[in-house]
Amino acid sequence: MAKSIEDKPGIAETAAAKLGQITENVQGSQAWSSIFRPGSVFRKGYTDSPRNRSYVIMNSVLYHLHPVKVKRHAVKVSYTLCLGGLSFFLFILLTVTGIFLMFFYRPTAAEAWDNIYELQTQVAFGLLVRNMHRWAAHLMVISVFLHMARVFYHGAYKAPREFNWVIGVILLTLTLLLSFTGYLLPWDQLALWAVTVGTNMMGYTPVFGDQVKFVLLGGSVIGTNTLLRWYVLHVLFVPFVTVIFMGIHFWRVRKDGGISGPL
Repeated sequence: MAKSIEDKPGIAETAAAKLGQITENVQGSQAWSSIFRPGSVFRKGYTDSPRNRSYVIMNSVLYHLHPVKVKRHAVKVSYTLCLGGLSFFLFILLTVTGIFLMFFYRPTAAEAWDNIYELQTQVAFGLLVRNMHRWAAHLMVISVFLHMARVFYHGAYKAPREFNWVIGVILLTLTLLLSFTGYLLPWDQLALWAVTVGTNMMGYTPVFGDQVKFVLLGGSVIGTNTLLRWYVLHVLFVPFVTVIFMGIHFWRVRKDGGISGPL
């Protein structure tokens, strides 16, 4: 009968040594260290040098939000007034509060106003969240406008930042559209007449005025179709486009060398 491995002298020790060697090689590999090394989620192994630090920043989305070097004037509140960051913070606040409001709102002419009333009177913190959403929308319009004014005053729209200035103008327009499309959603008299004026103005668009007005109203008069279309624009289409242009805007700030210097 063949002897077992344990009965053969040296074979067990040799197999154990080989197994230990394989385990050591696997655990010492780059794949193993990338998975099990603490902190590997954010930073891979590298030799510390300014160039390698830059590579880590460029290859990480999280770290890419912050530049390797920051100009001294860029961190002065008196120069930027934090208007760009404030505008982004307000957008995040509007997104969070808007998702909360969506749980209690149905975009139909028969239920919209009742939902708003119930939200304010029966839902816990409903009135607070709605007011946060409303005032954040007003403040975002103001902060984006002041941000554009600050950029213009400091001449930050000049070369090589002309393209990013155009993106900023588009973002200002999208901010106004976000505010205006949300105006109809409470379905009160103020919202009804504001949208009536707005769609009548769009009806005077050259050549395609009637078609544009028909698309915005979802028919010939303001009704449930109008509310539904503006609701989709407010919670889906315009925010989606805004996020895309915000990403391009932040990328161009870094690509163009960071925040422009003072005059």
